[in-house]
Amino acid sequence: MPRLAVGEPAPDLTLPTATGDQVSLRDLRGRSVVVYFYPAAATPGCTTQACDFRDSLASLTAAGYTVLGVSPDPVDKLATFAHDQALTFPLLSDPDHDVIEAWGAWGEKTSYGRTSTGVIRSTVVVDPDGTVALAQYNVRATGHVAKLRRDLGID
Repeated sequence: MPRLAVGEPAPDLTLPTATGDQVSLRDLRGRSVVVYFYPAAATPGCTTQACDFRDSLASLTAAGYTVLGVSPDPVDKLATFAHDQALTFPLLSDPDHDVIEAWGAWGEKTSYGRTSTGVIRSTVVVDPDGTVALAQYNVRATGHVAKLRRDLGID
């Protein structure tokens, strides 16, 4: 799948959340949005990354960013994950991975020497006008949020 590049329009997304609501990127125009893609809720790496976003949420929000997590997990699994980890930002369900593919976060990846096709751990920052401001693919679960904050100039 082609990856998003800085300066191009972010594809729209409208997906159900862990709470059963719908979130649409077009409804967030005028705000900066961090959209991060992760393979599976409640796995060690994805839990680490989600908790890092949770722990940095106050500083990201204070800097004007809205955080959205996207995975192919069903809504009920996301609801359990959000509850168990006290996640207060929206987790979006994309079981058909249409949005994940449109954002370039689906493809071939290698883990522990095995090649598979699936979600590529990625983060895309969208400006208030809907333009891609930052696109990072194949990020590591551990330390990624701290690096993202540095890249965005957030202490």
